[in-house]
Amino acid sequence: MSTYTRVSVTTNLQEAQEKVQQLYREGFSREHIYVLTHSAEGTDFVANYTGAEQITVQEEGMLTAIANLFRSRGDELRAKMKALGVPDVEASRLEGELDRGKILVLAKPSSEYQAYDEADFQRTIL
Repeated sequence: MSTYTRVSVTTNLQEAQEKVQQLYREGFSREHIYVLTHSAEGTDFVANYTGAEQITVQEEGMLTAIANLFRSRGDELRAKMKALGVPDVEASRLEGELDRGKILVLAKPSSEYQAYDEADFQRTIL
């Protein structure tokens, strides 16, 4: 499993559900698999349908969540993706996919896994 956030662009609910199940089988925990659509209502619906999570204040951080109240929807979506570790350029591209009605499925390794991976990497370079 990688230490980077994985992002999949899906075109419908069935594809999104299959991707969520695949990520779960690959070892991602349910609480680290997220869905995102262009609208908050759509994201809520897809999360309920697939059993995935929504990106919340816990992932974003309080300051970003407050700032999102004053941002355009596009800026808010990019901030949510960046909170999960998606690079700026990729977040901009993916926001365009959301504009076209796509559903994003994002999977972030747990922090425990990342900490272990980084420590393991440091041991191998010493």
